[in-house]
Amino acid sequence: MAMTAKRYIELLKLRIGGMITLTALVSYLAMAEQVSLAHIAMLILVMMLGSASSAVFNHFYDRDIDRKMERTSTRPLATKEMGNPYNALWLAGGLIITGVGIASWYFNPIVGLHLFLGAFVYGIVYTVWLKRRHWVNIIIGGAAGSFAVLAGAASVCPELCVLPLLLAVVLFLWTPSHFWALAIFLKEEYRKVGVPMLPVVVGEQRAANWVLVNSILLVGSSLVPWYLGELGVIYGIGALIAGVLLLAGNWKMVQTPTRQEAWKNFIGSMRYLGILFLFLVIDAQTPEDFLNYLF
Repeated sequence: MAMTAKRYIELLKLRIGGMITLTALVSYLAMAEQVSLAHIAMLILVMMLGSASSAVFNHFYDRDIDRKMERTSTRPLATKEMGNPYNALWLAGGLIITGVGIASWYFNPIVGLHLFLGAFVYGIVYTVWLKRRHWVNIIIGGAAGSFAVLAGAASVCPELCVLPLLLAVVLFLWTPSHFWALAIFLKEEYRKVGVPMLPVVVGEQRAANWVLVNSILLVGSSLVPWYLGELGVIYGIGALIAGVLLLAGNWKMVQTPTRQEAWKNFIGSMRYLGILFLFLVIDAQTPEDFLNYLF
């Protein structure tokens, strides 16, 4: 059965790709002294290609359990609309080769390496090796987002710098708080297909406790760039505001670890990242800078 263009686009998980790309762009803006719109456009392109590659592979590998979960049962490969599912592997391979090639050519090989490693961690380390085997799956798999930070920074400065490394740690710690809240909400779905997400293994209450503990580490790590002087007081204020809001939501979920509170925390974790990114960019790039770039 031939797939429509809309169904092919579903394979790419563009919403996740957009978040990964935004992470790289924020890292780029934090490092860039001169911002180029052409540079931004190419960074968006290569990050979306890399993310899309791992998304297609995830659709391919998880198609058996996707059919059994209500949330994912209508995905293109789960419904067998693509015909031979192994065609998805060719698509995934073409996307990552194109993305890494363009990144290495237009920017430098370090950007291409980070792009590849991000896709590899999500596609192979998380999806194949860990997701169905151990509850630490999302902790280690969260490194995929960290590589997006490093890729954005490397497009400006290929050498390892303190600030992008600190931001990579923030993204690494953000992922468990974000995803464990969703996993509490979807616990029965994961239990049904035998995926050992943390709430399935330890229950909602202990999982909520772990979210709070992880978020305390996350908020602490987010203040380190300000403490070390890598970012200024504007960022520090934003990190503090975002952290207080996140921890307040986590505390409510600890008190009442229901699906409703879990969903609020899932959304709250995205709000946290949005506030953090906004204040980071404002701190790193003044309004006058943006006006100079646009006019």
